[in-house]
Amino acid sequence: MSRFTPGWRDHLRYRFEKTLAKGAIAIIGWLALISLSIVVVATVVLVSFRMTQDPKDPASDYGLLEGGWHSLLHTMDPGTLAGDQGWGLRLVMLAVTIAGIFVVSMLIGTITSDLDARLTEMRKGRSRVIEADHTLILGWSSKIYSIIGELMIANENRKHARIVILADRDKVEMEDDIRAKFPSTGNTAVICRRGDPLDLDDLAVVDPHSARSIVVLAPEAGNPDIHVIKSVMAVTNNPDRKQEPYHIVAELRDRRNLEAAQLVGGDETIFVQGEDLIARVTAQTCRQSGLSVVYTELLDFDGAEIYFKEEPALVGKSFRHAVAAYDESAVMGIMRADGEVLINPPMQTRIAPGDQVIAISEDDDTIVLGAAEPPAPNRGAIVQGAKPEAVPERTLLLGWNEKTEAIVRELENYVAPGSEVVVMCQRTGARDTLLALSKKLGRQTLRFADGSITDRRTLDAIKVQDFDHIILMSYTDLPVQEADAQTLIALLHLRNIARRAGRKLSIVSEMMDIKNRALAMVAQADDFIVSDKLASLMLAQLSENKALDKVFRQLFSAEGSEIYIRPVTQYVKPGAEVDFHTLLESAAMRGETALGYRLAAQANDPKAGYGVKVNPTKSERLRFAAEDQIIVLAED
Repeated sequence: MSRFTPGWRDHLRYRFEKTLAKGAIAIIGWLALISLSIVVVATVVLVSFRMTQDPKDPASDYGLLEGGWHSLLHTMDPGTLAGDQGWGLRLVMLAVTIAGIFVVSMLIGTITSDLDARLTEMRKGRSRVIEADHTLILGWSSKIYSIIGELMIANENRKHARIVILADRDKVEMEDDIRAKFPSTGNTAVICRRGDPLDLDDLAVVDPHSARSIVVLAPEAGNPDIHVIKSVMAVTNNPDRKQEPYHIVAELRDRRNLEAAQLVGGDETIFVQGEDLIARVTAQTCRQSGLSVVYTELLDFDGAEIYFKEEPALVGKSFRHAVAAYDESAVMGIMRADGEVLINPPMQTRIAPGDQVIAISEDDDTIVLGAAEPPAPNRGAIVQGAKPEAVPERTLLLGWNEKTEAIVRELENYVAPGSEVVVMCQRTGARDTLLALSKKLGRQTLRFADGSITDRRTLDAIKVQDFDHIILMSYTDLPVQEADAQTLIALLHLRNIARRAGRKLSIVSEMMDIKNRALAMVAQADDFIVSDKLASLMLAQLSENKALDKVFRQLFSAEGSEIYIRPVTQYVKPGAEVDFHTLLESAAMRGETALGYRLAAQANDPKAGYGVKVNPTKSERLRFAAEDQIIVLAED
């Protein structure tokens, strides 16, 4: 076998190729060197042969500087050839010009090619983000639009707000989709980059270590929880991680993965279980008309939200004093200096140094103490009506998915003994699953009915109008649009049955695609549409304030104090003119915290929030009708 021995030409060619491989700068350098060589050769010819600029003037010979300049102009600009005189000069400059045309053409081509390559690279979304104090979203799902929309509202009073997204999608497609949803993002800039959140090099592009908060979305395919856990690990176990703790909010689908996720995320990560949240909210809202509006008000950024504020002037004061101290904010609890959250604590609870009040307010800068002592309540209008005795309830669940069992279990925490739950669906294995679940229930009996939720005769036969609450579940194993179509058809039947029977049905419906919610045309607060948007709102809220996690855990739990909507007749005399301070006093006498009210006259008016008013101005005077209700925090 012969052995190749490279010669000096091979070495030169190899080195030349290595130089060209360095990119456009190296090519431009070679072109500059070639241009210089042409200019030098042309200058030597002009000077050596004593060529003149003007044949009639023998003294106009080219010198080194003048010859070099003349050659350079011909190299860069072919038009200068027209002014040359004398065939000798013209032939030399023609050769120089032709060589220059090739050099300039190659230069333009190189620059154009490099610029196109850079633009292509930018479109791929691979350039590094140089931001600080931004909200970083890792991953992409249908929830991202709701999260962006809420963060835009939250950032309205923030200068130079930034949302950075890293997802394994085309950068231009992401930007186009966001632009289609939000033609204007206000003062919030949305920056997209393409990459895998699990890849440390891709993650470095969006600089998670400088982010104010990080939201990790579960993908809609594959094994979403494993992807989320590994994304969190890529941040918290990053070799270049920062010393300060991260503020991470991540979405989990299966509660069985929560323990493993918490081992990875530690105290730096809050995990939101979307399906568990929807199950809890569904169980609570189906039993209380108007409660869905209250939860929506607290979870979105449009209107009143929950804030924390340290108030030194309240140190040593009781919780009852703090409740009445704000005219434009509704105090709902206390967060101790050690992080413990007390929702609706005993009224005599004292506020200690370092404690913060938990208040519902329009914005964080509207939590301002009243200038004067609150007015005395109208005690003559206060009544202490007995709480109505709990009576058995009948609940109908139509449809089936993985949240059905959780909803039945959650209802068990609220209903009176002797209640009944009927589940009607067409799903293999549902009967056996419910039979096993029924053995664990104590307050309610569980029955199964096999039938189609879209068949009118089946709905008439089961007498849906005789149930106190109806929950319409989506078949999540079907394609999204097909599942929502079945939900919409069933919802239309239910509304028609209610209209014919002259009854108001309390209906909670589940929609998989948030766009289909508009098609459902919600007409009253009893007719609530629940979807993944609840999880989106929760993720957005927690990304702004990590401490809200403890508040939400109590509000959506059957333990401790929850939100209730109760008849006004249990608190004040109907028709008496009262301000909200009087309602606060009446509720406080029962160990409850009043947060707002609901006017029955506006119960079907969506523009008036279906009559629900959270955090009313306390000095406003009202006359309540007997059908009106009060929104309170209470133990039961």
